[in-house]
Amino acid sequence: MSKHQVNNLLHSVTLEQIINSLVEHYGWDGLGKNIDIRCFNSDPSVKSSLKFLRKTPWARKRVESLYIATQKSVWVKK
Repeated sequence: MSKHQVNNLLHSVTLEQIINSLVEHYGWDGLGKNIDIRCFNSDPSVKSSLKFLRKTPWARKRVESLYIATQKSVWVKK
């Protein structure tokens, strides 16, 4: 494995896993407050979120960034 991938927190993590992890950590309400997009605020579901995020690169980037920040803060607390 290359050194680049070792340091990549998104390596081998699916978008569905990211969403589930963020929902577990923040809940739908908290996730919607952190990233104000309709798929998190109006009748949220993993399925609708996946559909939207796969088609919308700017939103997916924000979700991935929040996931990385959340993972780093969890690791610091351990």
